[in-house]
Amino acid sequence: MNNIKRIAISTGGGDAPGLNAVIHAAVYAARNRGWEIVGIRDGLDGLLDPESYPDGGLMKLTRGVVRDIAHLGGTILGTSNRGNPFNQPGGSNRAEILIQRFQQHKLDALISVGGDGTLSIARELNERGLRVVGVPKTIDNDLESTMTTFGFDSAVSFATECIDRLHFTAESHRRVMVVEVMGRYAGWIALHTGIAGRADAILIPEIPYHMTKIAAHVKRKTASRSRQYSIIVVAEGAKPVNGEVTLKEAANTGHVERLGGVGEIVAGQLHELTGKETRSVVLGHLLRGGQPTSLDRSLGLIFGAAAVRALAEGQDGVMVAVNPPRIDYVPLKEATAKLKRVPADGYAVTTARTLDISFGD
Repeated sequence: MNNIKRIAISTGGGDAPGLNAVIHAAVYAARNRGWEIVGIRDGLDGLLDPESYPDGGLMKLTRGVVRDIAHLGGTILGTSNRGNPFNQPGGSNRAEILIQRFQQHKLDALISVGGDGTLSIARELNERGLRVVGVPKTIDNDLESTMTTFGFDSAVSFATECIDRLHFTAESHRRVMVVEVMGRYAGWIALHTGIAGRADAILIPEIPYHMTKIAAHVKRKTASRSRQYSIIVVAEGAKPVNGEVTLKEAANTGHVERLGGVGEIVAGQLHELTGKETRSVVLGHLLRGGQPTSLDRSLGLIFGAAAVRALAEGQDGVMVAVNPPRIDYVPLKEATAKLKRVPADGYAVTTARTLDISFGD
């Protein structure tokens, strides 16, 4: 199990601040053990489609290559959310081809860095015989088995800075500003951004809202001459009571493209119900960009080093999880089985309600 000489690392799914810190730490930890380490380009595409890359889809990773990347956003390896070999024509055969190419390149193990989708692929590959250790990556902070994931703090910090700026323009024009942030199934970003940014209302997927209650809350909060503006934070997966999530259509096709657009709908409805001038702002992929905060940089380094340590200790088919003061090794099947959603009676929601922040319920 521990006769390792050469390993690979890949980054899949959406990018997140801290990915390069994971790569940096994994390379240093592997090289310190005398292991060679390579990076797979664009998720798993580097091995599935090697002829598309000048280097054959694999980047040789040395200390010199990664020395100055830990503070950078994005990922030097590239990433992809379309590289699932099991969901493509000939999926089973492609998975076997992928494993054969690991063997051809004499790769003894894979460190797979990603969210629930990427780690589910890693689990299936592990079940087919590939040695895998996973690293959790999601700005949504919605993986149940780890206390936190890198990228979340950076996303919340940037979103809070945006709301701080919007307070000034909202107050100047006496407007209602609706800010849509990422969060398909879990409202952690919206919740913590709304609290830190002193929003008047927070709409999250876990708590369906009544628009009439949000409107009444905005009217009450803006009735005073001392504060005639309002800030509303909305997760992209928020939905009204007995309603559905908002989906955007791809231009000129009529086909559903992705989640999004709820902020604009909420802004329009608030204007109709309150009569106040209302604007919507979508932060979207801005939350994924930029340099990681010091916390996310540290988390990335911790996760990267822990993944190599797990392999050295003989672990296989696990995800490394940060649950202070421990680093846990969680089976991939368990790690991807359940999303961590905001508890409606949790301390953060209770804090928000105590601060007179409405959830529209």
